[in-house]
Amino acid sequence: MPTSKCQRVFGVSLPLHQHGIIYNAEQKFKGENISLFYECQLGLYPYISHEGLSVNGGVPQKGNLGRHLALSEEQIRGLLQNSFSGLAVVDWEKWQPQWIRNYGTRHAYIDLSKQLVREKHPEMSEEEVTSLAMTEFEKAARSYMEETLKLGVKARPKGLWGFYGYPGCYNDQRRVDSGYTGQCKPRAVALNDRLSFLWQQSTALYPSVYVHLGLAGHPNTRLMVRHRALEAFRVASQRGRGSPQLPVLPYARVAFTRTLKFLNQTDLENTLGEVASLGAAGVVLWGEMAFAKSKQQCVLLRDYIRSVLGVYVDALHRGVAHCSKSMCSEKGRCVRRNPHSGHMIAQLDTSRKSDHDLRTNFKCMCFKGWSGEWCENFMDVK
Repeated sequence: MPTSKCQRVFGVSLPLHQHGIIYNAEQKFKGENISLFYECQLGLYPYISHEGLSVNGGVPQKGNLGRHLALSEEQIRGLLQNSFSGLAVVDWEKWQPQWIRNYGTRHAYIDLSKQLVREKHPEMSEEEVTSLAMTEFEKAARSYMEETLKLGVKARPKGLWGFYGYPGCYNDQRRVDSGYTGQCKPRAVALNDRLSFLWQQSTALYPSVYVHLGLAGHPNTRLMVRHRALEAFRVASQRGRGSPQLPVLPYARVAFTRTLKFLNQTDLENTLGEVASLGAAGVVLWGEMAFAKSKQQCVLLRDYIRSVLGVYVDALHRGVAHCSKSMCSEKGRCVRRNPHSGHMIAQLDTSRKSDHDLRTNFKCMCFKGWSGEWCENFMDVK
């Protein structure tokens, strides 16, 4: 969360370290633990402005990929130290790499792509124009995303590189629906399979599990979060044989989408607790600048961390550590055997829970370099 102003401007210290919440030095937006790159902060990303102006070509097929990569490398090497091993998240949301996903305000990218083809091939039919425009757009979009990831990984190989919001699930729900299952739309799953180039080049996945206010306290939240996380785990396992599964670190907000209303314990269980029990490597806690817009808002955030968020995160840490030690030789993390069982790591009784109960409900996902049912075998990973 961009909360550096709380301490720097308003003198309000946030108790993050006390609860094991990792943050950058001075709580800066970019740093040694996490760095987020928006459209205007990495290379020469082509996009169409709110005013309808084409920036850096407007669409990927009109951009200069070589210049983009050269500038990106300069920026990455200037910003991130050689030893950087934190989260490196590219947040490009102006367009989607798949033609069919550019609807609503993103339809401008389809319109411009077709216009460019018409200008070059006035003899083509509308069907031919659309087909060629789609091919050119998707090929160029893939190149921008794929080559940017390759560059990041090459420049700072210890970093966890990935795009925010991928993979998508499109199971969004803004209000309670009794018939809601949470399952990703079949078309979304099929489209994710066509983004294999992303999963091959990423070194981490960052899906979003943001929650709308209309779902406050409702179990449907858990269904939505569960299936988004499961889709991320599904694509994370699609790398080449012998490659370790990508770590999944969902983005979660401490407040409901487009509000400053904080999640209560039930909502935290439905988000942070759910993804932890499914095997997430961590969670990125997100919030906009408004969290630090005034001293009063900073005090509210500080008190929320002390009384709600921090208390729950502490319980989650204890449950994760206990399960890892009891089951996985501290060389792996616990994952539900049945992802839909509802068993929660944060609810483990660390003083009385028997190993038998643990092993009935959870299994081990071993860290890199370890294998075996209980992660007891060391592998010589080159």
